[in-house]
Amino acid sequence: MKPSTRILLASLLLLFSAGTVTAVELKPSDSAIVSKGKSVYRAHCAACHGFTLKGQRNWRKRKADGRLPAPPHDASGHTWHHTGQQLFDLTKFGPKALIGGNYQTDMPGYNDILSDEEIISVLSYIKSTWPKKIRRRHDAMDRKAQKK
Repeated sequence: MKPSTRILLASLLLLFSAGTVTAVELKPSDSAIVSKGKSVYRAHCAACHGFTLKGQRNWRKRKADGRLPAPPHDASGHTWHHTGQQLFDLTKFGPKALIGGNYQTDMPGYNDILSDEEIISVLSYIKSTWPKKIRRRHDAMDRKAQKK
């Protein structure tokens, strides 16, 4: 993905998240939530993002149809660079709804498929797999975003 595209995507995610009323709190230390999230992830996300969260091969390079492959959600990807709220909104509404225009993606919005609780459990599961250092950085990013 070109740096300008990444900046646009990040900016749009920030703008969209700013209008959301409730703050999302991920709970990667809650074993019940993480267990549920793992199950929901396997049923709804793993087909594209991989059972080991590694994403699709060459995830930064557009496919022949112009769409990006599914990115990894492990520490090697960029998932942890987004706040919990941004991740929630991206999952619930899908990239196309957030970016708008003619943006093409294989990632659907899960608004009519998963409950908010299920989305939070999936994101909590994903976060639970990150190294502690990355989880702390993500926590700090969430705290900073919630102060705004």
